[in-house]
Amino acid sequence: MDANLSPEERSKDRFFKKLAELSTEMIEAHGKDFTMGALIMAARFIAEDKSFTKMPPGS
Repeated sequence: MDANLSPEERSKDRFFKKLAELSTEMIEAHGKDFTMGALIMAARFIAEDKSFTKMPPGS
């Protein structure tokens, strides 16, 4: 099945697998509410073109 995917689709699949692994690790460490909140906050940063590396003090 993977052989039928385009390079872009394979790349996206790798990122989804990484995201799933990270999400599972976060749930195990801090629970579903924290994990969903963190992922929503990340999505908002992306939507608002905010930097992930330059956080204001106290954030």
